[in-house]
Amino acid sequence: MAEIDRLSLPSRLELTLDLTDEQFVNLCQNNRDLRFERTATGELIIMSPTGGITGDRNSEINLPLRLWNRQYKLGKVFDSSTPSKNL
Repeated sequence: MAEIDRLSLPSRLELTLDLTDEQFVNLCQNNRDLRFERTATGELIIMSPTGGITGDRNSEINLPLRLWNRQYKLGKVFDSSTPSKNL
């Protein structure tokens, strides 16, 4: 089987683009295999998806918070990949 050359990118790439909310949503929807974030100052951050180790670590952090919130019912608990602007 032929070896495929891969583009090596940093784990976090930052760009400054002037995108409307609608353009940002379209960018995210058209590139579902990438993780995008936008800072309050408009920086676009493109990150590689988490792997198994990070996903497991995130679950370890999220579970106790979720269980605590079930008891006290003080709001909703989301994972780290949930957009926060429109909650």
